[in-house]
Amino acid sequence: MTYRLFSWELSYFSGKARAYLRYKERMGDLGEGFEDVLATPELVGGLLTPATGSGAVPQMQTGDGSWVQDSSDIIDFIEARHDEAPVIPSAAHAPRQALACYLVELLADEWMVVPGFWERWYYSLPDIEPNHVDYNAMQWGSVFAAGAPGNERLAAGAGVFENLFGISEARSNPRGVYAGLVHLGCTEATEQAWWASMENILGLLDAHFGVHDFLLGGLPSLGDFGLLGPLYAHLYRDATSGFMLRTQHPIVSEWVERTNGNNVSARSYGQKLYSLGAGGELVARPATSDGGQWLPDDRVAPSLDAVVAVFFEEMWPMLASTMEKTAAFIASDAHEPGGGLPGKTFTADPPWYAHQTGDGALTHDFEIGGIQARRMVTPYHVWMLQRLARVLAEARAGEAGRASVTTWLEQFPNGGELLELDDRLADCRVRKEGARLFSVR
Repeated sequence: MTYRLFSWELSYFSGKARAYLRYKERMGDLGEGFEDVLATPELVGGLLTPATGSGAVPQMQTGDGSWVQDSSDIIDFIEARHDEAPVIPSAAHAPRQALACYLVELLADEWMVVPGFWERWYYSLPDIEPNHVDYNAMQWGSVFAAGAPGNERLAAGAGVFENLFGISEARSNPRGVYAGLVHLGCTEATEQAWWASMENILGLLDAHFGVHDFLLGGLPSLGDFGLLGPLYAHLYRDATSGFMLRTQHPIVSEWVERTNGNNVSARSYGQKLYSLGAGGELVARPATSDGGQWLPDDRVAPSLDAVVAVFFEEMWPMLASTMEKTAAFIASDAHEPGGGLPGKTFTADPPWYAHQTGDGALTHDFEIGGIQARRMVTPYHVWMLQRLARVLAEARAGEAGRASVTTWLEQFPNGGELLELDDRLADCRVRKEGARLFSVR
């Protein structure tokens, strides 16, 4: 059974799903493997949207013709069916490592997405130097005019920027992705604080990957693939940030290539390094750190703890507010029990636009870099937290796991609050059908 991944190379979440499927395939844990299919406008409009109700990528078609939409759902689906090379440690036997994977995935998916999107579009604005607008147009044209000559692809991408995103007036009249950045709390007042957050994370990752080839040691995990969203599809591939990443963060840059499955000089998972034995014979050893395995005894390296700390210091207060605001909205007269909620969008979801903009019921205050700002509430975060809550419950099911997790979490600012996650979710639970979200009656 061959899976088909419908994706774009430039897509944030496609990078996450593609590298994950490539890992499973190369480790012999994906049946007949997968085919990476360019999701052209023809396929999005004629196949994906009719099948799933969403034109967002990535989407995966299974061998029996059914569909899975959303990178986290894709990983959950495959892990449940192909378990010879898991990317998530057992929550029962390695609870700290399992939680670290999910926390980093959430940080990468839903916090780092803001500076990741910002760098792509800021360096495409008129009068900004350095500027990569032509490169950016070329990669978008490769989707919107796939198969056309190069000059037509470049023109098509430039047309998308102006016609859909209004690039020439993005600062004064933001729409499309520029409006999305504003809705996510990234404005001229906060954009440098967002980028400082990214730079801080990159520095912490430099320190970690300077010792360990992946987050948990010598094999990639869910957290590594989550980080590829911002760090491959955006920072590594985009021209301006790509130069910065290679020159200022070469260790992270090499990790991007390694985790993406590229054959770099430092080698990657499933590969060997060779020495010569006493008789001149080749003697193999794993090519990656830590014996090519995750660290033993549920150990989370202190350098990874430093990355998890960013989640609790920066992102957790916003998530706590998200649960409160979503619960209040579900209980209000503006919402029918069991009814729809805004989905995973990069801009305010049109049916709820008035609620997700300005001082609407689905907006809230947050802080980035000491700056107070406002952004939309995204109920999709509640779905991600429910996923985390299930892992947390499994991790704490036994007395030893409960003690280990509690000790680990309480070292972080706000970390102990995660132990109350189930209670916080009680009045804001959601269910997910494909790309659509609904409250739970």
